Amino acid sequence: MGRIGLAFQAFFKVLFQRESAIQVERLFRDGTLPKSDTPASEKPAPAPTAPKPPIRSDALTLLATLQREARFLDLIQEPLTQYEDAQVGAAARDVLRGCNDVLQRIFEIQPVTSESEGATLEVPAGFDAGVYRLTGNVTGNAPFRGTLTHHGWQAKRCQMPQWSGSKQAAMILAPAEVELK
Repeated sequence: MGRIGLAFQAFFKVLFQRESAIQVERLFRDGTLPKSDTPASEKPAPAPTAPKPPIRSDALTLLATLQREARFLDLIQEPLTQYEDAQVGAAARDVLRGCNDVLQRIFEIQPVTSESEGATLEVPAGFDAGVYRLTGNVTGNAPFRGTLTHHGWQAKRCQMPQWSGSKQAAMILAPAEVELK
């Protein structure tokens, strides 16, 4: 191989291979290449890495928590046509209470503003559209004054439970229950 071919080969090795770049840098700095006791083909294999724990979506973890602690999916998936409104309302009351407990524990949900719905509210200049949504006759420039029609919701924290189950169970929202006799 001629010097031009060698130069091109060295250029691309330095460009794409970190170890080659380090060796060429040493050559320019020290004037010699380091001696390697073992040929590149006999370098030891990298140590095996520990298997990663199964990954589960936070959305699935939240759904599973709502099911486990509030029976949310049981209510949502139940065909309600066979029940009277009073029966559905009674079942929903317990599920909604349990869902609220879960959401408060994980997210600490609070209103965006402490003003009561129906109160007059001033939206300041430079407001964040993610915090305030203007509806109705929106004209002119901020600050805006209007009637608060919904106080909004915000999470004060997000502390999702950590998944510790198997890879096979990662998509399970509620395990099948089997009563033994």
